[in-house]
Amino acid sequence: MKCKRRPIVAELEKYEIGKGLEDGFEPLADVVTKMWIVTDNLVRITNKDGVIVCPYITNRRGRTFIQEGDYIVVESDGAKLVCGEDKIDDRYEKI
Repeated sequence: MKCKRRPIVAELEKYEIGKGLEDGFEPLADVVTKMWIVTDNLVRITNKDGVIVCPYITNRRGRTFIQEGDYIVVESDGAKLVCGEDKIDDRYEKI
């Protein structure tokens, strides 16, 4: 079956530390040792106690870690996802 995705309205905001767009943080040491992802461009925040953490959002696929330049997309049904800056123009048009 071949289908075309229905248009949806979504709010997009470029990720910045301190705006509260993430759902949580995971210590970088855990990301490196427990997960099968490339960590080169992940946003990294150093806490006051010296622990480096990486922000993420949670969706039906699990945790998605936020990389430098990513946008947080909140769809009309409240679902959140992360979209790379290089994909925004291909997937979304301003209204």
